[in-house]
Amino acid sequence: MFFWRALRELDQILRGEKTRPQALRTASLDISLGRIVVMILVLGMLYGLCMSVFAMTQNYPGHHLQTLASMIKVPALFLLTLLITFPSLYVFNALVGSRFGVVELLRLIIAALGVSLAMLGSLGLIVAFFSVSTTSYAFMILLNVFIFTVSGFLGLKFLLQTLHRMSILAADEKGEPESVEASHPPNDDFEIEVVEEPEKNSGPLAKLYGPILGGEVKTVFRCWIVVFGLVGAQMSWVLRPFIGDPNTEFAWFRPRSSNFFEAVVNTFLSLFQ
Repeated sequence: MFFWRALRELDQILRGEKTRPQALRTASLDISLGRIVVMILVLGMLYGLCMSVFAMTQNYPGHHLQTLASMIKVPALFLLTLLITFPSLYVFNALVGSRFGVVELLRLIIAALGVSLAMLGSLGLIVAFFSVSTTSYAFMILLNVFIFTVSGFLGLKFLLQTLHRMSILAADEKGEPESVEASHPPNDDFEIEVVEEPEKNSGPLAKLYGPILGGEVKTVFRCWIVVFGLVGAQMSWVLRPFIGDPNTEFAWFRPRSSNFFEAVVNTFLSLFQ
């Protein structure tokens, strides 16, 4: 079945099978965009369902609609953020002379989003647990902000680590010599043994040793990660509410006001009032 193949492919990404050197020889991730996008949608809807448990347990008016809205908005948050930020990434990527084309770059970003949504979906039951064990709307907002932040961080770390692996392969293909500074004088009796960590046991976030990303490429992707985070944060503010305030009527969207960061600070301060 298509779903099980998609689940299997995401599992291979999480286990690092898709990011091992032999799988990256073509400078691209060998993944199906359609399958990973489906998993992003499914996992996002699953987490949205868990978010809406708070509305269900608080006698929130229109909680059925809030459940539907949350299940739609969570995957939409990630995909709309990608839609807005991807053109800038491609232009930056082209300006620094990177070898990634549109499809290769898109596969890499979609895989990173898949990692983020997998983490997000795995934490859904924790959100549901706190939803039935607290009545604090402010606490639930901050909990979800924290979980989204952690999930996004892991996905973007996967992105940088995969780029690092690709840069090591590129250096190997070019035959670039490694500069080794000898700490001992030449001696026939002195041997250096290089022990490599077994590759098959390394996950996609495992630390690697080798040529690091070029300065320009690394700067571009780090800048884009910041842009992606800022756009994603504000996008979540535009798409609110995700949880449903028990003291207000249901609405698909709230009127435009303030911004994400100011709202988070005010919500945090409200916990102590």
